[in-house]
Amino acid sequence: MLFDLDDTLVPQGSWLAGAWAAVADAGAQLGADRDALYESLVAVASEGTDRGGIIDRSLRRCGASTPVQPLVEAFWAYRPERVACYPGARRSVINLARLVPVGIVTDGHVETQRAKIAAAGLAEVMAVVVFSDEIGGARRKPHPDPFLRALELLGTGPEGTVFVGDRPDKDIAGAQSCGMRALRVRTGEYGSVPDIPRPWRTAADAVVAIAMLEDLLVG
Repeated sequence: MLFDLDDTLVPQGSWLAGAWAAVADAGAQLGADRDALYESLVAVASEGTDRGGIIDRSLRRCGASTPVQPLVEAFWAYRPERVACYPGARRSVINLARLVPVGIVTDGHVETQRAKIAAAGLAEVMAVVVFSDEIGGARRKPHPDPFLRALELLGTGPEGTVFVGDRPDKDIAGAQSCGMRALRVRTGEYGSVPDIPRPWRTAADAVVAIAMLEDLLVG
């Protein structure tokens, strides 16, 4: 079984709150108002993380003249010792891994995502982890290549594998393009967007999704 990471197993908002705090701290060292910058970062990110340029737009929003590059570096350097999964998600993944091999397919900066998986206590659970950016930035989900690579590493075919993710446009569409069944969880930033494309099944969160999968495996 394969999983997305952000907003499926790990709440992206919690990780971002820490990253924005690190950026604001770096900005304060360069003369910016720390609290104003942090509030701007949170507000701009809430408009949609896919839009990009969050730090640049936040600096303009709070009227700071701080150089952008040191703040971008602070963002990518953020490495918390611990990242919390959604309640019960890690335990559910561990239990599922006793039944079948499990893996992660994730987009994003490779070292950041690798550190996030480790800090969430998921690295030792996963049989495979595929970082789409290692394959190529143009091959992020929903491109089929990351999904196909994960299937190859697992040694399983798409017909016997379920992908669990939160985003219809990336996780559901990408998994289905490879012939996998796709189970959508309604958590995180995209939890309320319509089911387009339509998933095989939906669940409130990863814990419920894994319970569905366990029922299929033991039933």
